[in-house]
Amino acid sequence: MIDLYYAPTPNGHKVTLFLEEAELDYRLIKVDISKGDQFRPEFLAIAPNNKIPAIVDHAPADGGSPVSLFESGAILLYLAEKTGTLLSHSPRERQTTLQWLFWQVGGLGPMLGQNHHFNHFAPQAVPYAIERYQVETQRLYTVLNKRLGTSPWLGGDEYSIADIACWPWVNAHQRQRIELENYPAVKNWHARILTRPATERAMLQAQMNPEVAKG
Repeated sequence: MIDLYYAPTPNGHKVTLFLEEAELDYRLIKVDISKGDQFRPEFLAIAPNNKIPAIVDHAPADGGSPVSLFESGAILLYLAEKTGTLLSHSPRERQTTLQWLFWQVGGLGPMLGQNHHFNHFAPQAVPYAIERYQVETQRLYTVLNKRLGTSPWLGGDEYSIADIACWPWVNAHQRQRIELENYPAVKNWHARILTRPATERAMLQAQMNPEVAKG
């Protein structure tokens, strides 16, 4: 059983997408970031950066004591290596997949997150910041569109943790003032992932009681 400390954000969705694809047993534990749950000592013991998601794996592959992890990219890599799924065993495709995974955690997520903040949450409008992050968002979508115009999935021929990492951010494209029609390869990719049964189950978790065990 894996405990997933979760809020229904793009980074939170990444982990439920993986867990549903791999059909792992897990329990969602809600972290209400609007109430400051992320600063509670018991959560900080698992996630010292006070951000979701975080996991505790009660059945690690080495059979030892529970393993806790924070940072969504690290969690995806850990789970892929533990299960042997959603990360190619081909050295070349594996490296390509990791390249796009790190692109997401180092660029797509942070920049789109700033887009969300300055468009929806900043206490006052900051035109320079709004424009800066909108332009960068468009640039990143262009990079993504170019890749997906030449490959069915970000890592290559197989759906992978790179796609899982990027998809929840693209799924929030309307909040970023992005029209997917302008990025046809991204639109096609987004639609294909949206209709996966595991994606449907994962997104449903945002509307369900997060204390109920799943698996």
